[in-house]
Amino acid sequence: MSMLTIAMPKGRIFEEAAELLRLAGYQLPPELDDSRKLIIEVPEENLRFFLAKPMDVATYVEYGVADLGIAGKDVLLEEDRDVYELLDLKISPCYLAVAGLPDTPMNEVAPKIATKYPNVASTYFREQGEQVEIIKLNGSIELAPLIGLADRIVDIVSTGRTLKENGLVEYETIVGITSRLIVNPVSYRMKDGEIHDLVDRLTGVIADKAVSS
Repeated sequence: MSMLTIAMPKGRIFEEAAELLRLAGYQLPPELDDSRKLIIEVPEENLRFFLAKPMDVATYVEYGVADLGIAGKDVLLEEDRDVYELLDLKISPCYLAVAGLPDTPMNEVAPKIATKYPNVASTYFREQGEQVEIIKLNGSIELAPLIGLADRIVDIVSTGRTLKENGLVEYETIVGITSRLIVNPVSYRMKDGEIHDLVDRLTGVIADKAVSS
């Protein structure tokens, strides 16, 4: 049986994905959750994990250094990588939203949108028939409207607490987000047996969790 390499982001998604794999019967060592290593092998399960930045997971999978990856739908929409989406894992739910200062209209002449999702944002506003200027930021997006850099932001919202603490409100929801299992197209052909086994086991766990909830 060939070893499967899975690229995963650190943090909440990793923890929830590891739990899914354990529920699916994979014997993952406890130290997996606390390790500072970037490459972790679990030879008894023929699995190898790469721990990566969320935005980089799909890149590793597209270029084939990882057979599979676990990535947020936000990353897949923004990056448009050559990968197949196999399964909605239904973990780490959140959504992309348009937000800004309350009761503040957008500048009609040259509205500015700050975001770390420039492709998603530009597509969304184009579909709304609005011409906007996109300002790409890599973090602290909520700061942009507060200092007059942008009229609105497009960002991930989980609980809404960060927006509220910074005096911002949601204006529109763009799309719901969950984490997805993705695969490299070549790996999907070459390691189809191992991959289908993993997908079947995860599908069963996800179905059981849906019933119990």
